[in-house]
Amino acid sequence: MNNSILEKSVDALLTRRNDAPLIRDFTPSKQVELFETLKQLRFNGQLILTNSCGRKWILHVHRGLIIYATGGEHPVRRWRRHLATYLPQISSDRSLSNESWENQLATTSIEGSSVCWQYQLLTSWLERQQITPEQMARFAWSVIIEVLFDVTQAVQVAYELKPSSSKLTPVVAIDAAQAIAEVERLWQAWQANRLNYSPNSAPVIKQSAELQHSISAPAYQALSQLLDGQHTLRDIAAQMQRDVNSALRSLLPYIQSGFVELINIPDLTAPVLSSPTPHDTQAPSIACVDDSPWVCHIMEKVMTTANYRFVGVNDALRAIGVLLAIKPDLIFLDLMMPNINGYELCSRLRQLSCFQHTPIVILTGNDGIIDRVRAKIVGSSDFLGKPIDPDRVLGAIHKHLKHSV
Repeated sequence: MNNSILEKSVDALLTRRNDAPLIRDFTPSKQVELFETLKQLRFNGQLILTNSCGRKWILHVHRGLIIYATGGEHPVRRWRRHLATYLPQISSDRSLSNESWENQLATTSIEGSSVCWQYQLLTSWLERQQITPEQMARFAWSVIIEVLFDVTQAVQVAYELKPSSSKLTPVVAIDAAQAIAEVERLWQAWQANRLNYSPNSAPVIKQSAELQHSISAPAYQALSQLLDGQHTLRDIAAQMQRDVNSALRSLLPYIQSGFVELINIPDLTAPVLSSPTPHDTQAPSIACVDDSPWVCHIMEKVMTTANYRFVGVNDALRAIGVLLAIKPDLIFLDLMMPNINGYELCSRLRQLSCFQHTPIVILTGNDGIIDRVRAKIVGSSDFLGKPIDPDRVLGAIHKHLKHSV
């Protein structure tokens, strides 16, 4: 397929979105041709590749350069694995559940709805200085290489382009030719070792008794913990801090002897990304920092019923980053929290110029004079006792927002 023919097909696809040209034998040279054409067109948007089994990979492109990639067999598993490898400070945060990702995404404003949730989270962490640009670049490069490696195994692909008018300034912009050259090197090494297995398959012990008798007890114990059928070859390679090629070679004797078999496993659960509910963009935003999910749930019901925008934060250590991202009009702050108490958090917020005049209402079950005085000293605007009384909460909001607008 020469470049002029490919360019015509891309131009046609840009105007006829339902068309999906087919590329047979999607070799590295054809991949490079496709991306060179996208560079010439300065294409912004998604390049969607679909193999004959219907599996899709999505490459997010800015002016023909790749900024991120997702899709395939295990996009969420890939995301989790790369977090552990490249962003250990994020991965080690035990509060980082799908629910917390959903909360972060709800407060993340990335221009261009076509950008995937993984890229949005990376960008939000970068803006909050939780990760460095170098970490994000290494993360994105490795993800793109893995996606393209899986694409290379497709005999033929249909491709579709979804243009985007987003004016996103990418943090990472990778020339496809460089990535494809690296993928070709990895693919040749994989084939040279005659590894006719998918790196996305999961090894599991099939003949436990036979394997136990053929190796030492410590070796069997290590293998039984590693080969539990819940982790792919790529997952195991990351745990072993080895490349997947060498990790599979070390398991080959057990696979070839029938002691271990490779099975297909499902992906992990992705965050539920609900469509944003339409609301008045002028409605004040209220944040509540409380380590009790129940308190945040009650506060959310009170706020949304009264047509306020609401964000709940259960982790006090991450509260400042979240509050900086959303800049609420009023903050409710629990007094007694692990790691950092409400006094200290209030004091830190008041040291930031953007929160010097933001109403901060302390929530506590200890309604004593000493607590009230101390709360006033660190800069709180008001003091509200627990349990939560909706009328008193709404009264405090009305009182302080009336004076702050």
